[in-house]
Amino acid sequence: MRLQKFLARAGAASRRGSENLMTAGRVTVNGRVVTELGSKVDPLVDEVAVDGITVRLSDEAVTIALNKPSDVVTTMSDPQGRRCVAELVPTDRYPGLYPIGRLDRDTTGLLLFSTDGELGHGLLHPKSHVEKRYIARVEGVPAEKDLERLRRGIELDDGMTLPAHVKLLRTCGNPAKRADLEIRIHEGRKRQVRRMCEAIGHPVASLHRTDFGAVSLGDLPEGSWRRVEGEELAALYGALR
Repeated sequence: MRLQKFLARAGAASRRGSENLMTAGRVTVNGRVVTELGSKVDPLVDEVAVDGITVRLSDEAVTIALNKPSDVVTTMSDPQGRRCVAELVPTDRYPGLYPIGRLDRDTTGLLLFSTDGELGHGLLHPKSHVEKRYIARVEGVPAEKDLERLRRGIELDDGMTLPAHVKLLRTCGNPAKRADLEIRIHEGRKRQVRRMCEAIGHPVASLHRTDFGAVSLGDLPEGSWRRVEGEELAALYGALR
């Protein structure tokens, strides 16, 4: 098995992240640093380590859903000492958990983790077209013509977005000063929903993700997690086909 694939499947990092670990000289095989991408290992024989910590394939991949609170960064460690998602998920019980994508520090809601790096890589790949659903509270009340711009696709600094499903759910205040929008997208650009709303002149006041593909947050309490199993898990893997 290719070393970067082994690392991803073991949950050490995403596939791209595993390549970065290798080129940075942080990966050893049987005590020898291996930096060449494409190097192969035998999972049954070779001992692989990252930063001196042995990495193994688990017998069963585990995927979990977290209801991420605000003011938490999507990283497994933070040199600046900020609160990170690793504090909220059971890494002691399931070593190798790694977030699938990310949510901004101030964005709340559904964040998936898995020990299967291949699953994470596949769900984030553009060809998978996995839909994410957000509830965005924006400043002001967008006109229908502005919502239609988002539905058709809107020009951002990194190019045109794909068409989005956008619906005005409710207005807030009397007189109305804010609005709640349902926004469904198939892309995963950095701060995409926030930038889309800014582009129509209605900046986001708060953002919450409720769904990632077949997985819904439901009534999972903030800061809590649950395992993703059964039909939900099968649907996530089915999205990779």
